[in-house]
Amino acid sequence: MNTHFLQLRRDPDVEAPDLVAVDATDRLLLDEAADALSGCGPGEVVIVDDSYGALTLGAVALHGATDVRVHQDLLVGELALARNAERTGLPGSYRNLPLDAELAGGAKVLLVKAPKGLDALREIAEAVAAGAAPDVTVFVGGRVKHMTHAMNDVLRDSFTDVSATLARQKSRVLVARGPRPGPSSFPRTQEHPDLGLTVCAHGAAFAGTKIDIGTRALLRTLDRMPPAGTALDLGCGTGVLAAALARARPELTVLAVDQSAAAVASAAATASANRVGDRIRVVRDDAAGSVPDGSVDLVVCNPPFHLGAAVVTTAADRLFAAAARVLRPGGELWTVYNSALRHKPALSRLVGPTTVADSTPKFTVTVSRRR
Repeated sequence: MNTHFLQLRRDPDVEAPDLVAVDATDRLLLDEAADALSGCGPGEVVIVDDSYGALTLGAVALHGATDVRVHQDLLVGELALARNAERTGLPGSYRNLPLDAELAGGAKVLLVKAPKGLDALREIAEAVAAGAAPDVTVFVGGRVKHMTHAMNDVLRDSFTDVSATLARQKSRVLVARGPRPGPSSFPRTQEHPDLGLTVCAHGAAFAGTKIDIGTRALLRTLDRMPPAGTALDLGCGTGVLAAALARARPELTVLAVDQSAAAVASAAATASANRVGDRIRVVRDDAAGSVPDGSVDLVVCNPPFHLGAAVVTTAADRLFAAAARVLRPGGELWTVYNSALRHKPALSRLVGPTTVADSTPKFTVTVSRRR
């Protein structure tokens, strides 16, 4: 197993000293599910939110799984899995699918990396219970410090039997059996009368149907942003900024991009709910990789500052560099970030002259003009 795992990389995701391609949860999940995996036929194994391919390729190489169905919310995870499959000589051993009935249909074993939020886990559980085989066994693994009794309760809403394994190396696995099919709870919708916006969200979308305070800080500066014909909501989440821009500026064409499948589906639903779906195009990509160079007048961005449990600036820097690439000369990037992170020097270096548009002890909004 160690020889197999040593070949895996996070590429093309960012690297940092405390970020790894294979973790203790991956190993524990594969160990706990070993007997169940060995008894599965083609297409009976499903993997959800495999970080970089350890679960998928481990199930294939170590336990003989074939025609594995995989859903990864993050595009970077899909890309890493594909590259690791090539490295280990296992291309074509799996197929990517959205989180729907086809993913779970007839499945006997599911391995799930526990998502951060309960809504994300609930949407997975509902989709699995609706389509999997009656004798399916679901293994949900995560770090002990991130697992709560509420996760058991969420699983019990969709399964009759939920238990927990012993912890190992600070990881634990929940085991669910006896699916109880029911209607999906997603996407969810919430009205925000103070902003005149409706927000729609699938389970794994950041902030759900709420509007986080960083996004609210950036929204307060919309009327100060320059005239533009094309705008990009970079890392769009549920599409709040894209929808607000489209509603405030009827002449504007807006592109919203995010690497999260849940975010893309949420942003499309948010655009439709706010009657601007005809002027917002939503695309799943990594760091605006699908956007041509020098094609955008205005970029808005609320970048992440966590990668897993690590607080790093690398993810934000990638987005800043992406904004610089897609902006036309003289175009502007408006971004908001936690004031403690002090992104201004990186913005000045990667994009161009940067000034502070608004600042509080908690958040800073800056505007960077493309050189």
